[in-house]
Amino acid sequence: MIRSIFVQEPFRNTDEYREVSEISDQLMAHLNDEAAQTLIEAANAPGQSSALVQASFLAFARELGFRDEARDLFASYENRAVRPDYYRPLTNTGILLEVERGKTTINNMDFLDFWKCHLCEHASYLFLMVPQELRQNSSMRPRREYNTVVKRMASFFAPRNYTNVRGLHVFGY
Repeated sequence: MIRSIFVQEPFRNTDEYREVSEISDQLMAHLNDEAAQTLIEAANAPGQSSALVQASFLAFARELGFRDEARDLFASYENRAVRPDYYRPLTNTGILLEVERGKTTINNMDFLDFWKCHLCEHASYLFLMVPQELRQNSSMRPRREYNTVVKRMASFFAPRNYTNVRGLHVFGY
């Protein structure tokens, strides 16, 4: 498991961001556990869905305070049905946790997840889990999804491009 972290400079040394980082570190430690790695590896096999990746760490995410399929986070928008995979409230904001697999960059799901966090009035931080390498089938050449996502997301953390997303942690499984 690898991780890239982006944070807007004004938030880097805040108590809020320290709490986000602590949660990220706990999640990272769990995901690097041998048993978790075995489950994630099986879930990332060709033909599998992101739901299997989610299932591999759902119990731990709940221990960290995440709720799956949190509703009503977008109640003030016309499309109220928008939901993240997981949400964890913080004192004045929250964290969306999104898990992608097969459509990460093919269908721009990484951008969709970032957009959701940008619009969400209840979350300013995004944890995005993506495969380091993706094979849709056993004969295809692997796509380097993690590297692509990290390059694409870095642009949002140049000061001239800041959005409502204060920080992003990209986890590569």
